Amino acid sequence: MTTTPAGTPTHLPAGSEPGAKGLKSNAIGFVSGVVIGVASTAPGYSLAASLGLVVAVVGIGVHAPVIMIAAFIPMLLIAASYYWMNRADPDCGTTFSWVTKAMGPGLGWIGGWAIIVADVIVMANLAQIAGLYLFLLIGIDAPSAVAVTAVGVLFIAAMTWICVIGIELNAKTQIGLLAAELITLGIFAVVALIRVYAGDAPAGSVKPSLEWFNPAGIGSVTAFTSGILLAVFIYWGWDTTVTVNEETEDPAETPGRAAIVSVLVLVFTYVFVTVAAVAFGGPELLANDETGDVLGVEATAVFGSDLLGKIVIIAVLSSAAASCQTTILPTARTALSMARAKALPAKLGEVNPQYMTPAFATWLMGIVSVVWYVGLTAVSQNMLLDAIAALGLMIAFYYGLTGYACAIYYRRELFKSARNFFFIGLAPVLGALMLTAVFIKSCFDLADPANSSSGSSWFGLGPPLVIGLGFLLMGVLLMIVWRLGGHQEFFGRKTQVADAALVARE
Repeated sequence: MTTTPAGTPTHLPAGSEPGAKGLKSNAIGFVSGVVIGVASTAPGYSLAASLGLVVAVVGIGVHAPVIMIAAFIPMLLIAASYYWMNRADPDCGTTFSWVTKAMGPGLGWIGGWAIIVADVIVMANLAQIAGLYLFLLIGIDAPSAVAVTAVGVLFIAAMTWICVIGIELNAKTQIGLLAAELITLGIFAVVALIRVYAGDAPAGSVKPSLEWFNPAGIGSVTAFTSGILLAVFIYWGWDTTVTVNEETEDPAETPGRAAIVSVLVLVFTYVFVTVAAVAFGGPELLANDETGDVLGVEATAVFGSDLLGKIVIIAVLSSAAASCQTTILPTARTALSMARAKALPAKLGEVNPQYMTPAFATWLMGIVSVVWYVGLTAVSQNMLLDAIAALGLMIAFYYGLTGYACAIYYRRELFKSARNFFFIGLAPVLGALMLTAVFIKSCFDLADPANSSSGSSWFGLGPPLVIGLGFLLMGVLLMIVWRLGGHQEFFGRKTQVADAALVARE
């Protein structure tokens, strides 16, 4: 394999090389990349929905902060694989492109499919949250399902439109949304801790202790593992900053660095807010929460006012808006990359010459998301929740696949230095193994119908497992159909190895 001086591969089909797809180059800087990566995870909503579940695990309680740190470890390790694979191939298809190179077109196609499916699944949840919290903000506590769904559909349409008309507007919007979210979470945490240390917190509050960060204090490996399973997926989304690599300054370096910084910002945010929430409300309040919004439950008490308490609602609403917008980006760009590589219909590879965005793929993503959202809510609210529960399987699958691909792609360079071995080989593989374990454990957990929101059984299994594995199997079927139709430009590709220059240059 040969590379350009910048390390960009030159063997790809015409029109599929990084920078040759018609996307707007140098539209995003390092800071905007970090903002997109952090916003994609929806930290406000993720904490509101997941923190109570983590604290409720028997044996965790006040040790929730150490669970947030433990869940961060595989994400950081996988972020290293994104850095090194992006350095070799700054293609907006990310996992699709990289796994194709390292492990072959079959696994590469399924990796790309998993990204698309995960993004479509989560859009329904984000739209639902946006609708619910908008009504809460204006004082309507029990809006009708039809009203919430209508607002959610409008929400998806608006975010899709912003993504179509330009990546720069998208990045600027993200800065505003994320700033509102993080500032709000920061104020909430600071005020909560001040009141705890001043002795002005409600009964049940407890002052933070270093013991909260001691994993040995949890008492059982099962509790520790269960907590990580719940927490690991709240980090999902930082990889969006790498998906917009072809539109970023210095595409071979900046996106990978932004991804790593995004993960670091997230762990600080999660740990800080977790400490404050547990300290102010106490583990009993959080563990017994049935609203699915522990931050909202604490907000009024923290600020001493219903009006001020609404700033947490604003944080979650901003979180859902930002994440919805940044969820559309990777789906459209993954489809664009796959189409240019002849792995999907050519129409998906079109780029609007005015906006320099994959307009057709973006609008299609929006339409599919609306159909999926409306369809799920029409069937059952529990169906929507079961679909979200299946999301973790997709995330663990394609993140883990990327970690393995990194070590395989750089295999000839791994034993040339300690840096190569630890950071390019060992770190990605360890991250991938952790996520593989999460995938397998989740399959066993989701197989039990009792663990589903509906409690119903499909083919003797829990609906979330059927939905998750069903989508993966659907991807295999679609790939076979596409392959039977020819397309040897893609399926005839051979695996490759990294050029030594990629790890030699500084």
